[in-house]
Amino acid sequence: MKISYSWLKDYICADASAEEVNKILTAIGLEVESVEEVESVKGGLHGVVVGHVLTCEQHPDADKLRVTTVDVGGEQPLQIVCGAPNVAVGQKVAVATIGATLFFANGDEVKIKKSKLRGVESYGMICAEDELGIGDSHAGIMTLDANAKVGQPLADFLELKSETVFEIGLTPNRIDAASHVGVARDLAAYLSVHCPEKLKRFSYPSVENFKVDNTSNTCSVKVENTEACPRYCGVTISGVTVKDSPEWLQKRLSVVGLRPINNVVDVTNYVLHELGQPLHAFDADKIEGKTVVVKTCPEGTTFRTLDEVERKLSAQDLMICSVEKPMCIAGVFGGTDSGVTNSARNIFLESACFSPVWVRKTAKRHALSTDASFRYERGADPNIPLTALKRAAMLIKELGGGSISSEVVDVYPQAVARKNIALTFDYICTSIGKAIDHSVIEKILTALEFEVTRGEGGSITVSVPTYRVDVTRPCDVLEEILRIYGYNNVEIPQHVHASLNHIGKPDNEQMVSTAATLLSSRGFNEIMCLSQTNARRYDELHTCPPDKLALLQNPNSAELNAMRQTLLFGGLEAVAYNINRRQSDLKLYEFGNVYCKLAPTGSVTERFSEELRLGVFVTGALHKKSWNEPQALSNFFTLKQHVELLLQRFGVNLHALQSAELPIDIFTDGAAYKLGGRNFLSMGAVSKKLRDMFDIKQEVYFAELRWPPLLGFVAKQKIACTELPKYPEVNRDLALLVDKGVTFAQLRGAAYKAEKKLLRSVGLFDVYEGDKLPDGKKSYALSFTLQDSERTLTDSDIERIMGNLARAFEKEFGAQVRGAEM
Repeated sequence: MKISYSWLKDYICADASAEEVNKILTAIGLEVESVEEVESVKGGLHGVVVGHVLTCEQHPDADKLRVTTVDVGGEQPLQIVCGAPNVAVGQKVAVATIGATLFFANGDEVKIKKSKLRGVESYGMICAEDELGIGDSHAGIMTLDANAKVGQPLADFLELKSETVFEIGLTPNRIDAASHVGVARDLAAYLSVHCPEKLKRFSYPSVENFKVDNTSNTCSVKVENTEACPRYCGVTISGVTVKDSPEWLQKRLSVVGLRPINNVVDVTNYVLHELGQPLHAFDADKIEGKTVVVKTCPEGTTFRTLDEVERKLSAQDLMICSVEKPMCIAGVFGGTDSGVTNSARNIFLESACFSPVWVRKTAKRHALSTDASFRYERGADPNIPLTALKRAAMLIKELGGGSISSEVVDVYPQAVARKNIALTFDYICTSIGKAIDHSVIEKILTALEFEVTRGEGGSITVSVPTYRVDVTRPCDVLEEILRIYGYNNVEIPQHVHASLNHIGKPDNEQMVSTAATLLSSRGFNEIMCLSQTNARRYDELHTCPPDKLALLQNPNSAELNAMRQTLLFGGLEAVAYNINRRQSDLKLYEFGNVYCKLAPTGSVTERFSEELRLGVFVTGALHKKSWNEPQALSNFFTLKQHVELLLQRFGVNLHALQSAELPIDIFTDGAAYKLGGRNFLSMGAVSKKLRDMFDIKQEVYFAELRWPPLLGFVAKQKIACTELPKYPEVNRDLALLVDKGVTFAQLRGAAYKAEKKLLRSVGLFDVYEGDKLPDGKKSYALSFTLQDSERTLTDSDIERIMGNLARAFEKEFGAQVRGAEM
């Protein structure tokens, strides 16, 4: 929301600079996200000064060029070569000095440098209007008044002023501040409480001079749906000349980001940003039957909007119609057939209050978002339309001529009254944490246009103005008091009162933090992706079938119309985003919820599940290029190493987990595991088909871990402490010739089964398959770590254990021992 500082000053007169206003607005809840200086001429004419032409001679080598000397207020006059036919001695001219940047009227940008034209050096440029960006004329240089002071910045001479614009991050509940009057009202309330000496005046735009000139061109209004349209006002202005708006109006609209169109449309936009009330102007001659009907149209009715898009209407879209056809989508967008063009002469002006629910549903249905719908969706003041209508009608008459040719039509069957909220001074002070003088509380509320009635025993009744649609409870009134009083004025108490809550074990948040810390310490970056996703991505997935998607009834966009079933797609988006910016070596992780529609249980209401998961992504090189180490790419075992270490941190032995079916529609190869009989972990290389959806060429390795099974496992574990071993461990290697179908996991399990007491770990350090081995065979080189916590192992102990292991391998797998080493 853009707010112009100079525009604000039309409604509030106060001794407060732009910097002070910036601080005050943020303090009272209208956070200023940025402050911009908007120059009336692009570039601000920096480096352009008033010059005096001292001499002007013909260029020795060019018929159309002249060599001048120009006094610009410096130590020495500047020699400038000029091609304008009207340059002459004695003129006061606009000179762009070396280093100045000019923004031409045609859009070109030129930086002035020392140059040489046909052998003659030039130290600046004498400018024409179009070269300064202040006009379109290029017939010759721009000459200035003779009283112009030499060396004076041209911007000062022309009295060009920059405009301070505040960008306010408006929260959804504060639609009352979506206008210059609304912001001025809050600013005045703050100043009246904290520094009343600075506040000279706050006033609303006056409509006292509004009057009906005649009733020669009357349009009647019929509201068929008063739920969707509680109030509708209209008036006709005849004999209007539709033309360009005056410069002051165009500048005001441009500075808040609006494109001027014509004087009628510009007035409606001006009043919108002034009072916060949307308006719409119709060509009155195009209203068949001279009757405006507010109603819904049959399902499927076609309607062409101002953006030249033909739309099919819903039976739930409120429309502004003539007796024959729709003219405008109420509170959202106008139509092509009834809009105001330069040929229009008679205007019907609309100012209404539409239901937020109806407007929001219609806007979402047609994927439209306008300044009008933005305000209506959040709740418009039902008691401002008449004032806004009169204000706009007076401005249209002022800028376009004509006469107000009808009585004001005001269809308002049930007036909206102010809400009354009962509370006490004790409640206010206790909740704020500070005893505030009761008169100060009343002063704040009165400054905000709340009406306060005192009762018995410190009770008060607060009457809320209708423009504050968000104030409905005592706590809302409390917030209004506190934001004007100042959060920083509430002292921090010396004593902190707190209650201790017992958190069951394991602590989920602590486990998540532990896992995140571990991954971050290993070079991973955490990502946070949207929970919403595109349902089309799941069309061909069997692991996450489309019929299990939790579809959104009112999505923010067509591309985000479902809740995610997996963390995969959000992570791939992050990978693609980084790769496109030349960051291809990535290690990422995300903790996030996934959602799934549950099978029906006979009830009409759909049921959904929500589950926390951890997603881990690895892609690209393991490390940056180095002269002393070849670059290696990440692979499945890179991912497996990180996941295995993470599980070990929580006491889970990956090798002891039960295997599960790998989702082949997601992975080309990999592994999947169960924990406690439940699917727990799947990891592997993401399929090319899924990578192609995001235009990712390199391999991506992904692991997804379901958090609830891990939480349940940790809850059952008991932490036990043992003394550090006093006796040394012993390492032995064993080379085995086994069938190709035998896996390391099988050998590892058999080893622990054969030696349960002294075997500490089993490792695989070499695999060989080649011509020197018999067909169908491969060689595994295993390492074993042995240790006794009570004594040092003897050679006979070691030989016995290694013999038992060899016999176990031979018996269970038909393995042949190729040799044993110390």
